[in-house]
Amino acid sequence: MIGHEIGHGFDDQGSKYDGAGNLNDWWTDADRAAFEERTARLVAQYNALESTDAPGNKVNGELTLGENIGDLGGLSIGYVAYELSLDGGESPAPVDGLTAAQRFFLAWALGWSTKAREAEAIRRLAIDPHSPPEFRCNAVVRNIDAFHTAFGVSEDDDMWLSPKDRVKIW
Repeated sequence: MIGHEIGHGFDDQGSKYDGAGNLNDWWTDADRAAFEERTARLVAQYNALESTDAPGNKVNGELTLGENIGDLGGLSIGYVAYELSLDGGESPAPVDGLTAAQRFFLAWALGWSTKAREAEAIRRLAIDPHSPPEFRCNAVVRNIDAFHTAFGVSEDDDMWLSPKDRVKIW
């Protein structure tokens, strides 16, 4: 959660404020262009997602962009923190058949396990700046190389996302 909130400091809105909290365009034109290219790819990914709680209804990638950046950045920061905690040592032994990396991503997934009534899911898709929970999990991890490695995700798997299509904002 902390990583998610830190990510907001550099999302589509937070990036417009300087270190003192003042509305100030402090990025170079090249930085802003690179950011917008990456975020456009993320918007396109989310625009293609159809809610299982509201069949026929898709996510609005523009509306949810800031939160999607926060989720992607937060989980990425969390995974780097996990790796740093190993201090170059071995990963802990598997537990219940799951490696430490797999347990890391499973913990993320369990936090988003929920179900909504169709009418509520449709309402949220229209006004909520957060993507539906299923995508706060699955759409995020598909963009993280370590997830694919941890679970051996391949082109034959539904969770596969080609490396060239994975978005890394930071």
